[in-house]
Amino acid sequence: MGTNQTKGTHTFYTSFGRIIAFRENGILKAKNIRYAYSERFKKPIAVQPSLGEIMFPEKTPACPQNISPLLEKMIGKTNLDNFEVDESPQFISVFRPENCAENEKLSVIVWIHGGSYEIGCGDIPTADPTDWVKEQNVIVVTVSYRLGIFGFLGGNEEKPANLGLFDLIEALKWIKNNIESFGGDSENITLFGQSSGGDLIAHLLLSDGIENLFKRVIIHSAPLGLRKNRQKMVTEFLKNTQIFNDKSDILEIIENYKNLAPSFLKYGLKAAMPFGPQYGFPPLCNEWEAEEKWKEKAKKIDVLIGLNDEETSFYLKTSDTINKYFPVKVLNRAIRTTTEIIYGKPAEDFAKDFARAGGNLYLFRIYPRFMVSNYFLGAHAIDLPFIFGNESAWKNAGILKNIPWKYMDENGKKLRKLWTEFANTGKISDDSERPEILEVFKV
Repeated sequence: MGTNQTKGTHTFYTSFGRIIAFRENGILKAKNIRYAYSERFKKPIAVQPSLGEIMFPEKTPACPQNISPLLEKMIGKTNLDNFEVDESPQFISVFRPENCAENEKLSVIVWIHGGSYEIGCGDIPTADPTDWVKEQNVIVVTVSYRLGIFGFLGGNEEKPANLGLFDLIEALKWIKNNIESFGGDSENITLFGQSSGGDLIAHLLLSDGIENLFKRVIIHSAPLGLRKNRQKMVTEFLKNTQIFNDKSDILEIIENYKNLAPSFLKYGLKAAMPFGPQYGFPPLCNEWEAEEKWKEKAKKIDVLIGLNDEETSFYLKTSDTINKYFPVKVLNRAIRTTTEIIYGKPAEDFAKDFARAGGNLYLFRIYPRFMVSNYFLGAHAIDLPFIFGNESAWKNAGILKNIPWKYMDENGKKLRKLWTEFANTGKISDDSERPEILEVFKV
């Protein structure tokens, strides 16, 4: 490691190259380092080390995607001027405390973003880990990977399945090989993901080629209840989209694939998430082997898994149609039922199986209980502002309507401290202070 003379920047000397970071708010940020390249519908190829300086791009690269009106309403507006569409979006960003002891090795947390396998990228303001890194003296690495039709729809020679999963494996190899140059402990890497990011982590546990790349996982709100019996739906989706090939215009693909998606009426809840990892294709096992494979990992990987109390209120309470035609009691029952089907029971089943196989596992549930007029206190994504803080990014979020930031901040600091304890040690002590929003216990 070393510092150059340019004010406000820092140079990390790594075997990958000289990586330029900038200083901001007590943090060193090495942003948007390319770890792999890919051509459309092809596997990623790792980037080779460089002799020159590796600079961060002016704009944040993001996989082509449609803006989600629901996320705009619930989380906040996306400033498109800050992003650059890139069909090869394999980038990572490293966030590290500015002041570290020379030989100190910090725990590493790798953030894998959610977004139903269709939207998002690693580097967005609502998941800026500055508060976490600064408070808890850890390194956080954020990862971008291919999404949607480019990363999670395939199953033939022209369009292989699981390309986004292959991207992530390349990212984890890069982190394992290079993180010590940033002051990180390559033997203490924790994967952390929310929603489809959590689902991805569950499937990384099943993937070939991940041995020794990470030690622990934190899985928030993974829709594990949607993972089974998907192949017929995916095959239909793949067939419907065969008109798109490696020569098709990106905008044409993005604007039109939605019209070809599988029918919700035919496939039920699964069709709400038409993209995802596909069993029976590299690097994954067959679907019926998943439970046994997870058990094989039980003694090797520490797990912290859980959900928010009313996950599906994020979707059901924002629908004008549902609110118009269904009484509150019926709606609340539907939220409870769908939350347990998609998130709750699958997490509990995973936890019990993993623990029975000798694994070290903690199960949690987040129950915000601030007594205000707010529909979304246990909704999907309510955990994110607690975990990441960053008040300015969340100030207009519909999901936090009428909740004072002080409440988010006080609980968030305690939650970040607890999750860091798990990342550091694989344990959550009985003596550690719990935020009032949380129930967590060892299974």
